[in-house]
Amino acid sequence: MPRYEFRCRTCDDTFEVSRPMAESSAPADCPAGHADTVKLLSAVAVGGTSAAAAPAPARAMGGGGGCCGGGGCG
Repeated sequence: MPRYEFRCRTCDDTFEVSRPMAESSAPADCPAGHADTVKLLSAVAVGGTSAAAAPAPARAMGGGGGCCGGGGCG
C-alpha cells in the first residue's frame, strides 16, 4: 500500500500515512490530533537492478562514420 507524507501546519511535525491510491488526496490529521495538514511531494525510490545491457566497448581503430568516427567532418 502506498505511503504518503504529510506536514502539520500547527506543530510542524512530519508524518506518513499508508492508504490506497484512491484516497491519496484525502486529508489526514497529524498524530497530535491537529487537522491543519498539507500533503508533501515525495520522491519515489525504486530498488532493484537494471536489465539493460552495458555499452559496447569502443574499437581501438575504427572507421565508423559519424562526426567523430573517422572522417569527413568539416
